[in-house]
Amino acid sequence: MSNAKKGPFLLTNTLTRRKEEFVPLRPPHVGLYVCGPTVYSDVHLGNVRSFLTFDVLFRWLTFLGYKVRYVRNITDVGHLTGDVDEGEDKIAKRARLEQLEPMEIVQKYTNGFHDVMRLFNILPPSIEPTATGHLIEQIAMVERILAAGHAYVVNGSVYFDVPGYAARHAYGELSGRRTDELLANTRDTEGMGEKRSPLDFALWKKAEPSHLMKWPSPWGDGFPGWHLECSAMSTKYLGTTFDIHGGGMDLKFPHHECEIAQSVAADGVPPVRYWMHGNMLTVNGRKMAKSEGNGFTPQELLTGDHKLLDKGYSAMTVRFFMLQCHYAGTLDFSNAALQAGEKGLERLEKAMALLPKLKPGDTDEADIDALEQRCHAAMNDDLNTPVLIAELFEAVRIINSVNDGRLRLTAAALDRLRGLMHAMVRQVLGLREETTVTAGGDGALDALVQEFIRLRAEAKARKDFATGDAIRDRLAAIGIVLKDTKEGTTWERA
Repeated sequence: MSNAKKGPFLLTNTLTRRKEEFVPLRPPHVGLYVCGPTVYSDVHLGNVRSFLTFDVLFRWLTFLGYKVRYVRNITDVGHLTGDVDEGEDKIAKRARLEQLEPMEIVQKYTNGFHDVMRLFNILPPSIEPTATGHLIEQIAMVERILAAGHAYVVNGSVYFDVPGYAARHAYGELSGRRTDELLANTRDTEGMGEKRSPLDFALWKKAEPSHLMKWPSPWGDGFPGWHLECSAMSTKYLGTTFDIHGGGMDLKFPHHECEIAQSVAADGVPPVRYWMHGNMLTVNGRKMAKSEGNGFTPQELLTGDHKLLDKGYSAMTVRFFMLQCHYAGTLDFSNAALQAGEKGLERLEKAMALLPKLKPGDTDEADIDALEQRCHAAMNDDLNTPVLIAELFEAVRIINSVNDGRLRLTAAALDRLRGLMHAMVRQVLGLREETTVTAGGDGALDALVQEFIRLRAEAKARKDFATGDAIRDRLAAIGIVLKDTKEGTTWERA
């Protein structure tokens, strides 16, 4: 373990509803599983916030000296529209709409997801398994659940028996829901189809002849249920019981509740020791949703190309803004808050740029050791990034005071301050240094980008908005951000 560790690392465990000291099952190794995207559409900002939360967790655990195996899946089959057991597969539906093969859709939106993760400096996981790549493991898990008497087969489909399981196990423990209350809230039993209970969920669905995505199984051609893949892949790579499982708060029920039930039914032990959930995004106090007209993509946020945005913001500005709110709190997007975040990040980066230039004095007039301890204490307190950022601005005050000659630090103290700022700002918070080069600042690059701007303008003029958006998005993915203004389109790079 690193000497950087100051005191215990506390995490809020959704399962117990309290803050607990994190003690890994097999130190120094840590198993971390996070639910990844369903790759049928562009990544939205809620995804970015969720993956940022677990990026910071991954970074902090690594900083503490743990050897982390971070598994984050790609859902490329089995997630039906409406998050239920009936209807069309989300990927198959998008394939039909775009007139592509389902795996073309998967590749297209997986590439887009990775582009966005790189843009926001979100580290890749140790393993990124796909649902279609683990059908053998999923079928084997269904067979174990059937053998344990917790599932039943109907006409080529397999359903998990929730009431039967709940009679012997604590179903609903994670979300705080009881089966009798869930049943009472069920309006009627119509639409249940083959299920014995409206609470039951599909482990394996029979595929109709026209279904695009189907595979052979002991029960006939079909495809796995959405909840099954995470249980099969997390236990394959991390063991039947592992340390931390994360995801958005919207996944707590039914997805994560079903994961627990599947794993206990198949393997006889609770799969996860610490459950961790990030909170939602709002825009000007209202839930972010397409139906509200207030949902925007990361690319729109970077370019400012949305009616609710006054301007575009850099990727690191957005990352810094998100980190100013604790992961368990609701984060509200507004122009005023984003602009305040932009100014805060600029102040922090100016101080970082001053660090190498500071001249040592003959005495220490600030306690850098105490500052370091407070920074570590903030992160050890359930990843409290807002408190860490407040401490970093105390460091900014010290840096500016030393630079102005109002405060003295010895060479040793300055070295500790430089090490602390690099560790907290770059390694832990993952704030990458951004150097802005506007049009004209690099002749060859400017000429190339101007040509893309011209092609995009031509595409928009002939109402080929798909091509125009594709040019903008691909440039944004490599760090070239276009900004549309009344005077024309300009660009900058990170």
